[in-house]
Amino acid sequence: MNKVTLIATTTMGLEAIAAREVRQLGYENVTVENGRVLFEAAVEAIPRANLWLRTADRIKIRIGEFKAMTFDELFEKTKALPWADLLPPHAEFPVIGRSVKSKLFSVSDCQAIVKKAVVENLKKRYKRSWFDENGPLYRIEVALLKDVATLTLDASGTGLHKRGYRVLHNQAPLKETLAAAMIQLTTWTKDRPFADPFCGSGTLAIEAAMIGQNIAPGFNRDFVSEEWHWIGEERWRQAREEVEDLANYDQPLDIIGSDIDHRAVELAKGNAIEAGLGDVIQFKQMQMKDFRHKRPYGILVGNPPYGERLGEQKEVEHLYKEMGQVMALHDTWSVYVLTSHEEFEQLYGKKANKKRKLYNGNIKTDFYQFFGPRPPKQE
Repeated sequence: MNKVTLIATTTMGLEAIAAREVRQLGYENVTVENGRVLFEAAVEAIPRANLWLRTADRIKIRIGEFKAMTFDELFEKTKALPWADLLPPHAEFPVIGRSVKSKLFSVSDCQAIVKKAVVENLKKRYKRSWFDENGPLYRIEVALLKDVATLTLDASGTGLHKRGYRVLHNQAPLKETLAAAMIQLTTWTKDRPFADPFCGSGTLAIEAAMIGQNIAPGFNRDFVSEEWHWIGEERWRQAREEVEDLANYDQPLDIIGSDIDHRAVELAKGNAIEAGLGDVIQFKQMQMKDFRHKRPYGILVGNPPYGERLGEQKEVEHLYKEMGQVMALHDTWSVYVLTSHEEFEQLYGKKANKKRKLYNGNIKTDFYQFFGPRPPKQE
């Protein structure tokens, strides 16, 4: 297998950012659809995409796509796909499924039929009637949408948001992929100050430091497809070598994370140490009203409390007003805030230059963007 069609799945609203990341890796023929980005590439792209994509949830390999109106059709067309080229005889290959607006609506039946079809395909190649499934994991997914079946292999394993540095987290942690997307939607560059005054477990600050030092988000974890024989150890070794070569660990950064809760600050410090960034980010306990920064042209990115719990709303609204007052003192700074509170702009005291709908888990939020002036060009 020389060329593959890869699917980078994303949270709704992050597709364009993930597509830009794919293009930055040098891949073309990129198609953006709801919740996913498709691109064609050489097999080497599987390790590279897993290691480098900051805003994708996982990387899947499309094995086949076809119309399936009956179970017979699903069985025969699945059986005809090149499973034996991909799965060794001892492969573990569970089948998961989903069905939306399709005649074949029983997911469990579709899963069973796909499993049976793959077994029949492997029987023909390996001349055996039983498979122990005690080897590397190849998770197959059958997804039906409007009677079109898409068969994929999951090349990531654990979701890509699991970077490996967040050993502990607070009650409502910001997903790493969303944090990376929020940063990429700002005008921040590595030479400008970066602040998160609601740092929680430190995700935004850590993701910013990784971006600033060009550290691949997957550098500190494993992927299920590392055990796949047709990708091979050499491709993974080269991909990890590239990650190491391109990281700039000496890049100085001005990144501050603060929180009113001292336990969150300690948590964030621990996570930064786990990520190898303990000396790069400064964390401290501080209230929003006390935030001050001496350097101009900074970027504040925050995911403050939303006030969705009973009794918290007044407190949160007061916090938003304080934020507006404090940031008025930092008139060269740009401010980016994620919240579900619909009256945020009125409370903050300023209309955003731009806002973008994003989903924080199941919560529909807006990402408010207040642009400060551009810093003067360096002589």
